[in-house]
Amino acid sequence: MKKSFRTVDKYLAGVSADKRAALQRLRKAVRAAAPKAEECIAYGVPAFRLGGKFLVAFGAGANHCAFYPGSSAMGVHRSELKRYGLSKGTIRFQPDHPLPASLVKKLVRARIAKIAGSK
Repeated sequence: MKKSFRTVDKYLAGVSADKRAALQRLRKAVRAAAPKAEECIAYGVPAFRLGGKFLVAFGAGANHCAFYPGSSAMGVHRSELKRYGLSKGTIRFQPDHPLPASLVKKLVRARIAKIAGSK
């Protein structure tokens, strides 16, 4: 059964050190790309909201880490995601091969553009 976490820090405290380090790097890149976004827990994982709307999320699975930027953001940068495990709206990666900060920032900016276009 999944635990329920109230904060991103509490969530990260419960994952292994290698996954925590990879997810902290991811968190830092999201913050750099979207400094006005607010952290929250959504669907049991750490997430960011911007202007009250879901922006992105991330988490740790049993055998991988995951980033959830949404399918539209992923579609824009599909060629840069070839080396990762993908499913609709999800990028899976190993903690020892984290997503590059530059790619995370591109995905977050694409997601911000999508949100701005849906107003």
